[in-house]
Amino acid sequence: MKRSTLSSDEKAAARAELRHHQWLAFSLVLPLLCFLLFSFIAPISTLLLRSVYHPNVQQLIPHTIALLNEWDGHDLPNNNLMIQMAIELKKLAKQREAGELAQEINRNLAGSASQIKITARQLRQIDDAILMHKGQTYLQDAHPAWRDKAIWFAIKKAGQVFTDQYYLTALDLEKNAQGKIQSRQDINLYIALFLKTLKMAFIVTGLTLILGYPLAYYLASAPARTANVLFIFVLLPFWTSILVRTTAWIALLQTNGVINASLLWLDIIKQPLPLLYNQFSTIIVMTHILLPLMILPLYAVMKSIDPCYVRAAGSLGAKPVRIFLTVYFPMTLSGLSAGILLVFILFIGYFITPALVGGTDGQLISNIIAFHMQKSNNWALASALGALLLLFIIVLYWLFDRLTDPNKLKLV
Repeated sequence: MKRSTLSSDEKAAARAELRHHQWLAFSLVLPLLCFLLFSFIAPISTLLLRSVYHPNVQQLIPHTIALLNEWDGHDLPNNNLMIQMAIELKKLAKQREAGELAQEINRNLAGSASQIKITARQLRQIDDAILMHKGQTYLQDAHPAWRDKAIWFAIKKAGQVFTDQYYLTALDLEKNAQGKIQSRQDINLYIALFLKTLKMAFIVTGLTLILGYPLAYYLASAPARTANVLFIFVLLPFWTSILVRTTAWIALLQTNGVINASLLWLDIIKQPLPLLYNQFSTIIVMTHILLPLMILPLYAVMKSIDPCYVRAAGSLGAKPVRIFLTVYFPMTLSGLSAGILLVFILFIGYFITPALVGGTDGQLISNIIAFHMQKSNNWALASALGALLLLFIIVLYWLFDRLTDPNKLKLV
């Protein structure tokens, strides 16, 4: 038989039709791509950029920073540099931006904010012509700390446009005057917060798994009418505001709450238990909030498992434990993986509920990120903490995906 051949016009028409279908498919996907760009890619890109790009100080005192970059740091800066600092500080005082500079420098040298603000107020009354000749004198007379090299090192450090300072701070590290990395001398809290968040995430994930797996199994194997009724109770938390659920737990766990009042009335305890504003309350409330997210993927997978596999294994003489470990459990790994990842990742990112019920002891790293964004206005440090948290989640997801690979996991 001869092969049918297409003419050049027919081939061109086929290619044109293919391009038309490709553009049509692209136009249908375009809204989703735009949504991902503006709601996911752009915010993460901005977060990564702000964690290393910090031009605020350089924009406030550009000439002083340019001279400081040439300063060797062995002696105090020369008179020209101090005069330039006095002139630019006076300019900031008139523009009411000296407080912003003070806040930036204070992050590198505690207590320098008051020094800069006091100096700015005093320099505001001095004529520019006088500052051009005696700026260094007025600067040092305004506050004695200007005679200390520490403040100049702090300004030079804060004036770096691209810096790894905030990543070092997020890891409780810093650079000394010689540029060597060392542990922070003042406050070390971020690594401890990361570890505490990780520990509580594992606890909550484990509790949701212990509670959710048997319930999902019962829902998947129960009669349809019973399963439908019970499923309503599983979905009921989604129909209630998270603030309402959190407030209900506060009413239950507080010192004069339902639980303590009941235990006191039953004479089980002599004084109220500290059930609220600690790690215990955060774990309990977050387990309740995230439990449905463990049950739903497990139920979906268990419902699709054919009971014939279990019956076949039993007819071949396998014991119930062996049937579960070698037949049933491996088939639920996809739902188990989805549930664990959902609970774990959402717990790490939660900050509203820990802020309401956790107190000081039950705060997570997400609460510190929110604090730096809303209260201290240290967006660069918040971005560095968020970037490290994102990197940690990606690595954890990769490890978990490798460890739960059904082809490599052997259960006996």
